Amino acid sequence: MQHFPYVGSGPYCYANSFAMMFGDEAPSTAVIEFATSSPFGMQLIGGTLPFFDPYGWDPEAGFDGALKALGWTCEVSKGGDAEDALSRLRSTLKDGPVWVGPVEMGHLRHQPGMTGPIEADHYVVVLALDDERVLMHDPQGHPYACLPTGDFMTAWQATTLTYGEPFTMRSAFARIADVSEIDAIRASIPAAIHWLSMETDRPVPEGSLGNADAAEALAARLEGGCGKSLRSHLIHFAVRVGARRAADAATSLTGAGFRKAAAIADEQARLIGALQYPLVVRNDRMAAETLRRLAPTYDRLLSALHAGG
Repeated sequence: MQHFPYVGSGPYCYANSFAMMFGDEAPSTAVIEFATSSPFGMQLIGGTLPFFDPYGWDPEAGFDGALKALGWTCEVSKGGDAEDALSRLRSTLKDGPVWVGPVEMGHLRHQPGMTGPIEADHYVVVLALDDERVLMHDPQGHPYACLPTGDFMTAWQATTLTYGEPFTMRSAFARIADVSEIDAIRASIPAAIHWLSMETDRPVPEGSLGNADAAEALAARLEGGCGKSLRSHLIHFAVRVGARRAADAATSLTGAGFRKAAAIADEQARLIGALQYPLVVRNDRMAAETLRRLAPTYDRLLSALHAGG
């Protein structure tokens, strides 16, 4: 079946924030996401929390590699206390918008239903601030969102997140090389192979699993009973973003001539996307069967990328 690219909404704050900072010179969000290596694997963190992204990966792990592959650079600052961070942000905004994150999404009270920490990471682009509020483009679907400065700083401290450092921001994005989308995809293949191989020196929680083992373990867990929080995580975030990442990987690989790998990525996208309905209607046996079909595709994709096709 022919691959058909996806265009639409979804939890793509990372790639969308990149695109906003790149401005008129931004490649497609599909290529940006591909360059971060996020589509290349699956992980079950601590044996309990599933993500359709590589074993040991998080958005901060993909940032520098993506910038390099795309031909960009930027400046980063992080840490310190809230007063210092706010001062740095105020000063940096004089030169233009600032990428901020990770932040705790639950403290972004302009988003409906957000009243406190939910242990969910997010990224935004800050445009301006004054003594009372922060003005931002929130890629969750809220352009020119305003938030009281206190709530923003609590979100930015990110004490409830499992990765990243408090008050991380990136600015002074500059293009240092004219890299085509096809060249950026090809330059990202070694990183894709690295992450699919599950070779990481990054610390991972005890009991974490990757790729086929993660898919098989999640399938068994679903058959044993899918709790409310796990189901919510899957249907509201993990499946949606995972299917889109895999679909964007298929689109990118097709454009760069990696047709066998593209076909496998497309198969992954279809399988991950097919999880949404059974999970929503609580047909967990069907979802488990789909995960078991997904499990062997990671080794197949790795072999195809190693073979250059």
